[in-house]
Amino acid sequence: MEETHGYNLTLCLLKLSDEDFMEFKDSLRKVLGFKPKPIPRTKIATASRRGLAMLLNKHYPGQVWDIVLSLSQRAKWKKLFDRAERLKRDERRPYKETMEIIFKYIWDFENYIHVPSHEYNIITEMQHRTLKDIFDLQLESVTAVILGNKGEGKTTFLRKAMLDWAAGDLWQNRFHYVFFFSLMSLNNITELSLAQLILSKLSESSETLEDIVSDPRRILFILEGFDYLKFDLGLQTNLCNDWRKKAPTQIVLSSLLQKVMLQESSLLLELGNLSVPKIYPLLQKPREITIGGYTEASVKYYCCSFMHSFKKGSEIFNYLQAIQLLLTLCKNPYKRWMVCRTLKCQFKRGEKLNIAFKPDSVLYTSFMVSSFRAKYAGYPSRQNRNKLMTLCTLAVEGMWKSVFVFKYEDLLRNGISESEQILWMKMYFLNTRGDCFVFYHPALQLYFAALFYFLRQDKDKHHPIIGSLPQLLREIYAHGQNQWLLTGKFVFGIATEKIAAILEPHFGFIPCEKMRQEIFKCFRSLSQGECGEKLISPQSLFDSLVENQEEQFITQVMDMFEEMTVDISSADVLSVATTCLLKSQSLKKLHLHIQQRVFSEIYNPEDGDLEVFKHEKNNAIKHWRMLCRVFQNLEVLDLDSCKFNVTVIFLLYLSMSPTHRGPLNAFKLQSFSLGKCDISSEACGVIATSLTKCKVKHLSLVENPLKNKGVMLVCEILKHPSCVLETLMLSYCCFTFIACGHLYEALLHNKYLSLLDLSSNFLEDTGVNILCEALKDPRCNLRELWLSGCYLTSDCCKAISAVLSCNQNLKTLKLGSNNIQDTGIKQLCEALRNPGCKLQCLGLDMCEFTTDSCADLALALTTCKTLTVLSLDWMTLGHNGLELLCEALNHRACNLKVLGLDKSAFCEESQILLQDVEKKNNLIILHYPWIKEENKKRGVRLVWNSKN
Repeated sequence: MEETHGYNLTLCLLKLSDEDFMEFKDSLRKVLGFKPKPIPRTKIATASRRGLAMLLNKHYPGQVWDIVLSLSQRAKWKKLFDRAERLKRDERRPYKETMEIIFKYIWDFENYIHVPSHEYNIITEMQHRTLKDIFDLQLESVTAVILGNKGEGKTTFLRKAMLDWAAGDLWQNRFHYVFFFSLMSLNNITELSLAQLILSKLSESSETLEDIVSDPRRILFILEGFDYLKFDLGLQTNLCNDWRKKAPTQIVLSSLLQKVMLQESSLLLELGNLSVPKIYPLLQKPREITIGGYTEASVKYYCCSFMHSFKKGSEIFNYLQAIQLLLTLCKNPYKRWMVCRTLKCQFKRGEKLNIAFKPDSVLYTSFMVSSFRAKYAGYPSRQNRNKLMTLCTLAVEGMWKSVFVFKYEDLLRNGISESEQILWMKMYFLNTRGDCFVFYHPALQLYFAALFYFLRQDKDKHHPIIGSLPQLLREIYAHGQNQWLLTGKFVFGIATEKIAAILEPHFGFIPCEKMRQEIFKCFRSLSQGECGEKLISPQSLFDSLVENQEEQFITQVMDMFEEMTVDISSADVLSVATTCLLKSQSLKKLHLHIQQRVFSEIYNPEDGDLEVFKHEKNNAIKHWRMLCRVFQNLEVLDLDSCKFNVTVIFLLYLSMSPTHRGPLNAFKLQSFSLGKCDISSEACGVIATSLTKCKVKHLSLVENPLKNKGVMLVCEILKHPSCVLETLMLSYCCFTFIACGHLYEALLHNKYLSLLDLSSNFLEDTGVNILCEALKDPRCNLRELWLSGCYLTSDCCKAISAVLSCNQNLKTLKLGSNNIQDTGIKQLCEALRNPGCKLQCLGLDMCEFTTDSCADLALALTTCKTLTVLSLDWMTLGHNGLELLCEALNHRACNLKVLGLDKSAFCEESQILLQDVEKKNNLIILHYPWIKEENKKRGVRLVWNSKN
């Protein structure tokens, strides 16, 4: 847990020059050598100013100022002596003043932004203005979230907000107390209280805890690092409203987020792509602020500021500007810093500016090697490898243990000496956080963790915490360990000849071919579902494959999969998915979900720049056109909950229309589903036309507003001689009995259609009576008709009964969720008893009949020789009626195999009766007996992981 001890002393030490600070530490080591249990000399030698303050407070509580004053008598340290005297007299100061000291230090020494604080507000003017407006003068509880991609400066933005509040420039009439917590530091704390968290920030402040929480409306909690938090903060049932009470860490945090604990306080949260789907559902009416990339002007300013020279900075900016992709990359703050740092090293070596930057693993490797060369350029590669391996081991151990904040002992245990700690900090691999250490950026830790697997040798000692590479890959791609996804991407990227060529001159042989074989072996196993493990997120795999960029490698991995389910959330995601799917030659089944914003033509100013919006739309159409090439090679295509526009629909139509490049017999697509895609009548006509030009046998258009006109267009295609459609799913398509006339003609003309799903449309008795006329015609070959939820009454049952008595083809009839009642059931049961009835499956779930119908049903069960499946689900039947049914089920003439019923809805006596029937007759009694079959045929998934 981060605490605020030592910042007053830190402030004093900041007044010393580097030379004076080193001399101060030398003198301190001599003084402390006479004290019991002195701090190790090496710890003092490697400590930063803040780290030294933390060490002294930890080892000599209550004595620190006396120790400092004893060293400050020399004339050259007169200012330090005066300040120490003043701070000793008034060590406890207001909380806000303490925070100003702390966050001024953090801004100056722990940020990689390298921009003065007043200039930073200009760069983020729009977001800063929004931050002011969200927390207005009203004392209502507010939850705000900072969104943005990794490395775009979300944490920096929050640190600046904290500094501005402490300095009196933000929220002065709104919040008296603002608490900033980095959640990474809580990963090893299993139990705490909110009181403990707050007290950790009050060690040098004059306020009491009771004063602070007396008015929660004046409190703001700033929380960052959710992407790296190991605890699951899903919806909890055992939340705690007592801020004093100790509880599991996840319970305390969840209680705070869900406004159970200090519910009148406000929250400001940093959420990355990994934490948004986990945390967002917990929040109450969150307000959003999106952190985006920087402008070209700000990039140029940054370059000049970083180089401390307008000339050199301009030279670097001109180099970036000449490579548009590199300039775009540098609008990401952390990547910009790495690029400038690498180019600065080249400046110092007198080299021509040249940096490899695409993909990310190349950029990180270029930065690492450039920084490493600054110190170890002339050292043998074996020695360099051993040195770097200690840092990689620390990184990967922390990753497997979900540790991102390291103690001094952690570094020593992994072989990092005190002198190397200083060097790693000078190379910007490590940074201090109080008396602890962190990697300069969390992403850098994940890079070194990936590099570990390439530097490790067979002779190296086994580490019990660190899993093998196959274990790592399975955790990421089969078990959904999204925190490690960046490490997986780096593994794919480093396993290339390009990166091996960068690493090998300095670290020796890199076994990239061996690592590629391990990757192949792992994904071959996932594609075949060995040990019950399957690929759960193809998009994660796509991101990693693109990181590799070797075409043959991508093809080899993609060819392992015959089926994939892909969620497209943006134009960029579509681009990556298209790149990979086009490489696959083995893919047979593709389930695709495309979110609304991908093809949306409505511009929202809150989403960013208009030109960027236009570019993304053009990019999305470009990659959709390319992706459509994949479709003709598939056997099954499900487009589920996709939001299409007219252009996208037309391109889809073209992809299914044979051309001189793709003759009719080249098309393999047999099953085509377009559920919940907002398909209009006109678009339906375009799609239906394609059915005459390819050999699709299964079409699902469920949950689209086709209306009568759309169904009419589909029916015209069904009558076409070249249409071979066998299954047509039209549930929830907003049409009425008027469409039944067109369906009547289609049923008489089409020779292949065997399943028709018309469920949940406003057909009424009139529409079903029309359909029944078609079903009685010998030309109708339909085998399954689904009519659930079609607003039917017992009035249509006479016509249905007539069909059941004479139609030899119809095997399945689903009439669930209709007002059939006892009268209708009686008529249907009479038809079932007719020797001409060949029905096998009958759905009567939620049909509004009573226990009185059980006698008719029981008689039908013992008479109808073909009936094997009957659904009476959701029906409340009395025990007497159930006894009649069970007697029939036990009868030797009953052939029923599956009965749809929810056994748990009945009394204990009835449940025992049903269980006995099941056991005796080898009968299956199921709740929702055909839900899986229906969803599969409709091509609709009940839940998608992403927001649409």
